[in-house]
Amino acid sequence: MEERSLRMAMLQAKCPRCRKGDLFPTSVFSYAKLSEIHGKCPECDATITPEPDFFYGAMYISYAFSVALMVNVSIILSYFLDRPAVMVYVWTVLAANLLLMPLMLRYSKVLYLYGLGKLTYDPKATEK
Repeated sequence: MEERSLRMAMLQAKCPRCRKGDLFPTSVFSYAKLSEIHGKCPECDATITPEPDFFYGAMYISYAFSVALMVNVSIILSYFLDRPAVMVYVWTVLAANLLLMPLMLRYSKVLYLYGLGKLTYDPKATEK
Protein backbone atom coordinates (compact mmCIF):
# COMPACT_ATOMS: atom_id res chain seq x y z
CA MET A 1 0.00 0.00 0.00
CA GLU A 2 1.63 3.22 -1.11
CA GLU A 3 1.14 6.57 0.59
CA ARG A 4 -0.01 9.29 -1.81
CA SER A 5 0.90 12.89 -1.06
CA LEU A 6 -1.77 15.55 -0.78
CA ARG A 7 0.05 17.86 -3.19
CA MET A 8 0.32 15.25 -5.95
CA ALA A 9 -3.30 14.15 -5.47
CA MET A 10 -4.45 17.74 -5.87
CA LEU A 11 -2.23 18.41 -8.89
CA GLN A 12 -3.43 15.23 -10.59
CA ALA A 13 -7.09 15.95 -9.60
CA LYS A 14 -7.57 12.72 -7.68
CA CYS A 15 -10.22 11.74 -5.15
CA PRO A 16 -9.57 13.22 -1.67
CA ARG A 17 -10.45 9.94 0.04
CA CYS A 18 -8.31 7.38 -1.83
CA ARG A 19 -6.13 9.79 -3.86
CA LYS A 20 -6.26 7.33 -6.77
CA GLY A 21 -9.55 7.84 -8.61
CA ASP A 22 -9.94 10.65 -11.14
CA LEU A 23 -12.33 13.47 -10.27
CA PHE A 24 -13.06 14.34 -13.90
CA PRO A 25 -14.08 12.10 -16.83
CA THR A 26 -11.56 13.85 -19.10
CA SER A 27 -8.10 15.33 -18.63
CA VAL A 28 -7.79 18.59 -16.66
CA PHE A 29 -6.34 20.18 -19.80
CA SER A 30 -9.29 19.16 -22.01
CA TYR A 31 -11.99 21.54 -23.20
CA ALA A 32 -14.49 18.66 -23.47
CA LYS A 33 -17.03 18.29 -20.66
CA LEU A 34 -15.68 21.30 -18.76
CA SER A 35 -18.22 21.31 -15.97
CA GLU A 36 -18.61 17.56 -15.46
CA ILE A 37 -17.25 15.79 -12.39
CA HIS A 38 -17.75 12.19 -11.35
CA GLY A 39 -20.54 11.79 -8.79
CA LYS A 40 -18.69 8.90 -7.16
CA CYS A 41 -15.02 7.99 -7.17
CA PRO A 42 -14.30 5.22 -9.71
CA GLU A 43 -11.77 3.63 -7.31
CA CYS A 44 -13.23 3.81 -3.76
CA ASP A 45 -16.88 4.65 -4.54
CA ALA A 46 -16.81 7.74 -2.28
CA THR A 47 -19.48 10.36 -2.99
CA ILE A 48 -17.58 13.29 -4.52
CA THR A 49 -20.61 15.51 -5.03
CA PRO A 50 -22.33 15.60 -1.62
CA GLU A 51 -25.22 17.77 -2.81
CA PRO A 52 -26.45 18.97 -6.23
CA ASP A 53 -25.10 22.53 -6.08
CA PHE A 54 -21.99 21.85 -4.02
CA PHE A 55 -19.53 23.24 -6.56
CA TYR A 56 -21.20 26.64 -6.95
CA GLY A 57 -18.81 27.94 -4.31
CA ALA A 58 -15.91 27.01 -6.59
CA MET A 59 -16.93 29.96 -8.78
CA TYR A 60 -15.35 32.28 -6.23
CA ILE A 61 -12.04 30.45 -6.54
CA SER A 62 -12.31 30.51 -10.33
CA TYR A 63 -12.99 34.25 -10.17
CA ALA A 64 -9.87 34.72 -8.00
CA PHE A 65 -7.85 32.75 -10.58
CA SER A 66 -9.15 35.02 -13.35
CA VAL A 67 -8.33 38.19 -11.41
CA ALA A 68 -4.84 36.91 -10.60
CA LEU A 69 -4.32 36.05 -14.26
CA MET A 70 -5.49 39.53 -15.35
CA VAL A 71 -3.16 41.24 -12.89
CA ASN A 72 -0.18 39.10 -13.89
CA VAL A 73 -0.77 39.54 -17.62
CA SER A 74 -1.13 43.30 -17.13
CA ILE A 75 2.12 43.50 -15.16
CA ILE A 76 3.98 41.42 -17.75
CA LEU A 77 2.64 43.53 -20.63
CA SER A 78 3.57 46.75 -18.84
CA TYR A 79 7.06 45.44 -18.17
CA PHE A 80 7.83 44.25 -21.71
CA LEU A 81 5.91 46.83 -23.78
CA ASP A 82 6.24 50.55 -23.39
CA ARG A 83 2.73 51.86 -22.71
CA PRO A 84 0.65 49.38 -24.73
CA ALA A 85 -2.83 50.31 -25.89
CA VAL A 86 -5.81 49.29 -23.78
CA MET A 87 -6.95 46.86 -26.45
CA VAL A 88 -3.64 45.01 -26.15
CA TYR A 89 -4.46 44.40 -22.50
CA VAL A 90 -8.02 43.36 -23.29
CA TRP A 91 -7.12 40.91 -26.06
CA THR A 92 -4.18 39.42 -24.18
CA VAL A 93 -6.20 38.87 -21.00
CA LEU A 94 -9.07 37.42 -23.04
CA ALA A 95 -6.74 35.04 -24.90
CA ALA A 96 -5.02 33.96 -21.67
CA ASN A 97 -8.40 33.33 -20.00
CA LEU A 98 -9.61 31.24 -22.92
CA LEU A 99 -6.37 29.28 -23.02
CA LEU A 100 -6.31 28.55 -19.29
CA MET A 101 -10.07 28.14 -18.79
CA PRO A 102 -10.04 24.32 -18.34
CA LEU A 103 -7.29 24.52 -15.73
CA MET A 104 -8.90 27.35 -13.80
CA LEU A 105 -12.38 25.77 -13.77
CA ARG A 106 -11.22 22.32 -12.81
CA TYR A 107 -8.63 23.33 -10.24
CA SER A 108 -11.13 25.65 -8.59
CA LYS A 109 -13.34 22.59 -8.08
CA VAL A 110 -10.38 20.56 -6.81
CA LEU A 111 -9.43 23.25 -4.31
CA TYR A 112 -13.03 23.68 -3.19
CA LEU A 113 -13.51 19.93 -2.73
CA TYR A 114 -10.27 19.48 -0.81
CA GLY A 115 -10.89 22.60 1.28
CA LEU A 116 -14.58 22.30 2.10
CA GLY A 117 -15.44 18.71 1.27
CA LYS A 118 -15.97 16.30 4.11
CA LEU A 119 -13.82 13.52 2.61
CA THR A 120 -10.64 12.66 4.48
CA TYR A 121 -7.77 10.55 3.26
CA ASP A 122 -8.05 6.83 3.93
CA PRO A 123 -5.18 4.76 2.46
CA LYS A 124 -7.27 1.59 2.81
CA ALA A 125 -10.31 3.02 1.03
CA THR A 126 -9.82 1.00 -2.15
CA GLU A 127 -9.41 -2.26 -0.22
CA LYS A 128 -12.90 -2.08 1.30
